[in-house]
Parts: sequence; C-alpha cells; structure tokens
Amino acid sequence: MNNSQPNTINLIADIGGTNIRIALADATAEQKFTHIETYRCADFSGLREILALYINNQGFHDREIHACLAIACPTDQDIISMTNLPWQFSQQALKAELNLASLSFINDYTAIAMAIPLLSDQQKVQIGSGEPKSGMPISVCGPGTGLGVANLININEQWHCISGEGGHVDFAPVSDEEIQILASLKKIKDRVSYEQLLSGYGLEQIYTALVEIHNSDLPPKLTAQQISEKATTASCSLCQQTLDTFCCVLGSFAGNLALTSNSQGGVYIAGGIVPRFIEYIQNSQFRKRFELKGRLSNIPKSTPTFVITEAQPGLLGAAAYILQQQKRLNT
Repeated sequence: MNNSQPNTINLIADIGGTNIRIALADATAEQKFTHIETYRCADFSGLREILALYINNQGFHDREIHACLAIACPTDQDIISMTNLPWQFSQQALKAELNLASLSFINDYTAIAMAIPLLSDQQKVQIGSGEPKSGMPISVCGPGTGLGVANLININEQWHCISGEGGHVDFAPVSDEEIQILASLKKIKDRVSYEQLLSGYGLEQIYTALVEIHNSDLPPKLTAQQISEKATTASCSLCQQTLDTFCCVLGSFAGNLALTSNSQGGVYIAGGIVPRFIEYIQNSQFRKRFELKGRLSNIPKSTPTFVITEAQPGLLGAAAYILQQQKRLNT
C-alpha cells in the first residue's frame, strides 16, 4: 500500500454528541488535515448516512479509503453504542457498507493525546515553568462534560496511547476548605471522584458546597457558565472562590499525573472548560499546587504544563494516528 497514490485517501472524523467533523488526513498539509466538513448529528439517522454523504459529496466513492474515527465512547467491541446519541452500529458492518479498505475507531481522548506531539506554539499556552524532555511520557486531562485522561509513551519513535478512566480516581483534598467540600459532597454522594469537581457539573458542585459551607444567601445553584463568567469578571466573590478551588484541585490532579507516569514530556489540559479562562488559571494557584508534591516535587517542577487551544484536537489526533499507521505499514 502506498499512501502517495492518488487513488488512496485517509478519511478521519471526530464524532461528538452534537456534531461530527470529517476531513482527510494529509501528511503534507500544515494542519495535517484538509477537506473538513461539519454535520449536525441530529439531522441524520446514523453514522453510515453521514459518512456516505461526505464520501459522495467529495467524489471519493471510487477511491481506496482508509478511515480513522475518533468517538467519545468505548471502542474495544465490534458493536458501538454512543453515549449521547441513539446510534448503535457494528464496526465490521460499517466497513463493509462503505466499502472501506480499513477502519479504526479510537477513543476521543486517544485522539487528543495523539495530537499533542503535533501541536505548535500557536496551538497551546504554557502555564508556569518547565521544559519538555524529548521522548518522555506525556499526560493529558480534560475537564468538560466529564474528566478525560490519557497518556502517551514513545516506543521506537512511535507514539502509543494508554487510555483509561483516570478521572474517576478518588478525590484527595489538600486544603482544609477542600476537606469541607468533600464532606459536603459526601452527603449526596457515596463516593467522590476527581470528576465530581473537575467538570462542568463539578464546578457547579463546588459552588453549591461553598454556599453551604459559608451559609451564604447567594443562589444555591448556578450553571458552570454563570460561575465562570462571574468569576472572571470579578462580579461574585464566591464564584471567584469556586473557580480558584477548581484551579487548585486541577493543579493537584495534573501533578498526580506527572508523578504517576513520570510525564516529563509535559502535562496538557484539554476539554471545553479551561481554554475559556486561560489568563485566570495563569494567575491562579494551579501551578503551585501542581508542584506541591513533597519529597518528589522536583519531578513536577521540571515538568511543563500546557493548555491546548487547538480548535480541532480530535481531528488532528485522528490524523496523527492514521498517518503513523500508514508510515509503519510502508516501512
């Protein structure tokens, strides 16, 4: 197989609950993908219909198509059931129905992790000090709807992603106030994971806990967007305290990733929340808490932390994944 043949194309997609973005992976393109199109999932009955439309509209029906699709759900079984859409399909059947030469499904955080080695300085913002060490492991976590986590390791100049459910590990409070927040959450939760604080829902739970702790007469519930807007505009001190706590807990969690995986290649923050208040997190205690690891503080102190600002990390990572596969097959 020769990826340079005009008859061969590498189709990639980033499949979310609301939108699906489809493109072509291109090793020669600056962004590593071209021909991007976005479709609203609600307008279609299933994934096959959208992919078939893209292939037909682009005139690719007579090409040899290799596909890598990033999706926010488990991909280790043939049958895939999407979490936020009533879509269920067989990977093998999809490959046959679309006449694909090859088909790979990868988790959305595998895609984000695979994108990291390709990020330019314009696609990320560093928080604090530290320099990445070449070839060392890389970790990524992303507060959003949940708390995604993945790790990258380099083996023989090839990047391999180790995915998991790191966002669901037990929350470990550091400050007295965090102990109080944990006690408040324990009243309604049998178990409190980091995701219960480091997510959109988590931001709301921190705020509600602080209202209770301080016996405040503020509204007991605000949305994550309201909290972050009031905090960044300094229009609500309790919202600022909420966002400060969020940044501190995120710093501790990211520092735990650095220790667990010796991630001296860097620890990256993805997801839809943090990129909205980069200046705020730069001025927060995030980096201090990241480095606050006792006798082993030397590891996180030398490890850089970044916020990913690239708008399409899923597509970039899917491109990185399939291009690496093609390179391995062609060598």
